Amino acid sequence: MGHADKHRIGDLLQRNWKTLVTALPFIWLLLFFLAPFFIVLKISVAESLIASPPFSALLDWSDGGFPSMTINTDNYAYLWEDELYLRTYLNSLKIAAISTLLCLLIGYPMAYGIVRTSGTTRYLLLLLVILPFWTSFLLRVYAWIGLLTDQGTINDVLLWLGLTDKPIRLMYSEFAVYVGIVYSYLPFMILPLYANMEKLDLALNEAAGDLGAKPLTAFLTVTLPLTLPGIIAGCLLVFIPATGEFVIPDLLGGGNVLMIGRLLSSEFNANHDWPVASAVAVVLLILLVIPMMLYHRVQSRSTNAQPSAETA
Repeated sequence: MGHADKHRIGDLLQRNWKTLVTALPFIWLLLFFLAPFFIVLKISVAESLIASPPFSALLDWSDGGFPSMTINTDNYAYLWEDELYLRTYLNSLKIAAISTLLCLLIGYPMAYGIVRTSGTTRYLLLLLVILPFWTSFLLRVYAWIGLLTDQGTINDVLLWLGLTDKPIRLMYSEFAVYVGIVYSYLPFMILPLYANMEKLDLALNEAAGDLGAKPLTAFLTVTLPLTLPGIIAGCLLVFIPATGEFVIPDLLGGGNVLMIGRLLSSEFNANHDWPVASAVAVVLLILLVIPMMLYHRVQSRSTNAQPSAETA
């Protein structure tokens, strides 16, 4: 390769470096999101077989000529007809929504308190929020088993204080699942809120107070609207993974709490019905994409409104 060719390639890369940089995330999504999604989608319209793999092929080449395509929509109809799947979807959405609300109610004042501190204390509090990530997620869930069992620490303390005369049933209940989800995903609520609140101008609250606004009024009319992007981001980061959570309902809820992640595992591993399990996964993905699209729409609206507000 001559010097002119190297110079030409260098100029080409220099002119298109932005395109190349932005292309990397799209290639990543294509390889690790769209490709697996289409594979799962293909399996969801197949027929269940007692074979390896346990599903029929999408294209039939047996005739030797042009392949015929067989699409089976009975798997999706089965999800609608069987009440178990509908109840599991609704229960998963309910548990995820309540857990997200609890994380918001706990995480918002924690993030606000961290922002209002200064110096080393702020970074120490942030470290305490991030610290659980240094331990395995599975080990942290197992630790809650030792706390919530009938002979666990919580019941021992309640018996010692005389607040109850027998152990309270905490494990294998929705309460245990809520505790596990809120504990595990609370940092995902605090960190986006902190990143958003850190940019706030605290002088706005002082100005609202000078104009006669009470602290609660100033919070509702000034602080809360300005932190709405952080609230939405934190809620999505908690709600989306909590909806498809498997480990927490399996270990803390046992067989008493129906969630879609546990049902997926049962269909894949116990029943070996990959087409139905894939249909469950596709419907779950559609349910989770809707709030992401709503968030993107709200974010794009706020971004478009910023220049006009600054101009005004």
